[in-house]
Amino acid sequence: MAKYLVTGAAGFIGRSIAAALLARGESVRGIDNFITGKRSNLAGLEAMEFLEGDLANPADCARACEGIEVVFHEAALASVPRSVADPVATNLNCVDATLNVLVAARAAGVLRVIYAGSSSVYGDAPTLPKHEEMLPRPISPYAVAKLAGEHYMQAFTRVYGLETVVLRYFNVFGPYQDPTSHYSGVLAIFSRRMLAGEQPTIYGDGEQSRDFTYIDNVVHANLLAASAPAQKVSGQMMNAATGKRVTLNETVEILRDLTGYKGSVAYEQSRAGDVRDSLADIRLAEELMGYKAQVDFREGLRRTVEWYRAGGEAA
Repeated sequence: MAKYLVTGAAGFIGRSIAAALLARGESVRGIDNFITGKRSNLAGLEAMEFLEGDLANPADCARACEGIEVVFHEAALASVPRSVADPVATNLNCVDATLNVLVAARAAGVLRVIYAGSSSVYGDAPTLPKHEEMLPRPISPYAVAKLAGEHYMQAFTRVYGLETVVLRYFNVFGPYQDPTSHYSGVLAIFSRRMLAGEQPTIYGDGEQSRDFTYIDNVVHANLLAASAPAQKVSGQMMNAATGKRVTLNETVEILRDLTGYKGSVAYEQSRAGDVRDSLADIRLAEELMGYKAQVDFREGLRRTVEWYRAGGEAA
């Protein structure tokens, strides 16, 4: 029987966590409804027990959690623009789904739930770096939905004693991130377009900055969160990032070097709900579970470009 459940297992981050667990020889179950996940992402995960199901359906959550010890809850409609266009769907697939997972996990006797939080909950607060004691200021429906999930996690720890850990991700990128979607992360889109010799578009002046976090760092944080002592991490929320930032203009110049792109960059008006600057303070994750970023930005970007160059976007 599976020990670990990964929700959103056909998505970018969920697939990466499942692959790391399988590589360790763990018993893994995955669930996905394929709204944003891709069936092709399950290639290489044949050892994983897979359920096609929707976390908005409590019965599917109950089936997924049966016999599980640890849940990695990665499933979400992870897009600020999409949430602006359709806040109801974002609420259903983030807030309702998260509550359903928690109810099912508690009923099934799950020991710990690790939740994919988001740096978007910090909003446009000018203070840098963003630290966990800051008052959240979400400015998009997606950020509101992710914050609601955090509060549900902490409430289930306090009220029911279920171990929960929230990891606030900062701008995750890497292989298996879909570069063909309008809602994809900027680095996936830039990498594909520049490799193809096509002009990338920056929304804003390009001086906005991000704590871009390579996928291996996020996987590392999740594995630590699963095994760290409960007295240290249960009920906690921690940033998962690199603690460094880079502007989009600087990023484009690095990508020019990695892709050989010689063309210009288009600039358009900033998009609603986008924050200006993002930088994480990662000291709490280091203190509570020994987290340190394993892969720096440039190396992560090099690996990502090579994956897309090798045809990874079709994988």
